[in-house]
Amino acid sequence: MSKNEEPTGNGEEDRCVPCKQVKVDVSDSMSALNFDSPTALFESLISPIKIETFFKEFWEQKPLLIQRNDPSLATYYQSLFRLSDMNRICLQGLYYGKDVNVCRCINGKKKVLNKSGKVQFLQLRKDFDQKRATIQFHQPQRFKDELWKIQEKLECYFGSLVGSNVYMTPAGSQGLPPHYDDVEVFILQLEGEKHWRLYSPTVPLAREYSVEPEARIGTPTHDFILKPGDLLYFPRGTIHQANTPSGLAHSTHVTISTYQNNSWGDFLLDSLSGLVFDIAKEDVALRTGIPRQMVMHVETPTAALRKLSGFLRTLANQLEDRKELLSSDMKKDFVMHRLPPYYMESGIDLLEPGIKFPTLDSTVRLQFKDHTVITVGPDENQSDEAPQKVIYIYHSLKNLRQTHMMGKDDEAELHGLRFPLSHLDALKQIWSGSAVPVEDLKLPTDEEKRNLVLSLWTECLLHVV
Repeated sequence: MSKNEEPTGNGEEDRCVPCKQVKVDVSDSMSALNFDSPTALFESLISPIKIETFFKEFWEQKPLLIQRNDPSLATYYQSLFRLSDMNRICLQGLYYGKDVNVCRCINGKKKVLNKSGKVQFLQLRKDFDQKRATIQFHQPQRFKDELWKIQEKLECYFGSLVGSNVYMTPAGSQGLPPHYDDVEVFILQLEGEKHWRLYSPTVPLAREYSVEPEARIGTPTHDFILKPGDLLYFPRGTIHQANTPSGLAHSTHVTISTYQNNSWGDFLLDSLSGLVFDIAKEDVALRTGIPRQMVMHVETPTAALRKLSGFLRTLANQLEDRKELLSSDMKKDFVMHRLPPYYMESGIDLLEPGIKFPTLDSTVRLQFKDHTVITVGPDENQSDEAPQKVIYIYHSLKNLRQTHMMGKDDEAELHGLRFPLSHLDALKQIWSGSAVPVEDLKLPTDEEKRNLVLSLWTECLLHVV
């Protein structure tokens, strides 16, 4: 749709034209983002669109363009990241490929112009000015506090990792060819202007990144200019390309992305092994051996496929009667690789428990609930006996911001606690979020009550009221 088409309707939620472009003057109503809660942050990010409208009409369905006329919001967006910030950040030790890519789209092809080793800002700026190359800076939240603050809240809101890249492109240039991504994308225009073209997906809700040739993508479904303070959302699989118009200043935008490998299919893969583990203990048919040499066949025999179909029906029938599923990796991967809580303004030391020591007479309240997950799984410490179920509580308080979204790094650790399954009701009391007297916890002995709250307090997960 042309950028010149005007919105129709009377209410804020109705200001959506067929291409879902929203043009609104919010200079009197919104000055920055609202960090009171994860929900408040996301609501302010997509304002004036309401959350209910966004997930009903746009999420995983079609793009949303919000063009704003708000100088104060534009100033705030510009503060998130500027091209000039690269000078200071390069001094902290950036490397080509790992932290920064220098590239340019020429005749529909991506040309990588990286040097080797450490990034020097003078060389970076030279390539930017003389070669009209785009600077792609990976995961700037590692260095910019405000992006850490935004992405940490969004990870709490989505329950999924949230990454970002900053793209700085000189006038009259384009960094990347037409392509689609495997993530949900939110574009925040920070400096200058960017000309965007979006195309219908060839693979809706794609699970992989892919470059698409111009001859295959057809004509754009959306064609518009983003200016500072504007926001663009599009679902994974949306084909897109963007260039900085000639004759203007350079463009800087940040791409915030989420929901990679976070589909029902991924959840099914994650949960199925635990479900089979549980049911196989009860159903001897699942414990019988497969036919001899079946793993050596080029194709799975028809009789074996029928057998597997029967087992899947058994699993489906029993699944509806279960209250919980054994999560294999999704919960652990999320909590292990996400950002730690943003604490730069609070003065809280996340690695030290509170001053008040919990006793049987104390009243306690959970803190950092959004940064914890509870899961039930086999006891990994048992070796000689059949594994029993235990409760695992994982948290991200001690995660390293400096390695966020930089791959499966060796420094990543899983932080948390392990409790007997008999502690589940007491943990549910605490996880309700209300203040709970320690003596009222649903455990048989005072010692168990004291040990439970002391363990959580030591991990900085409990606050003594």
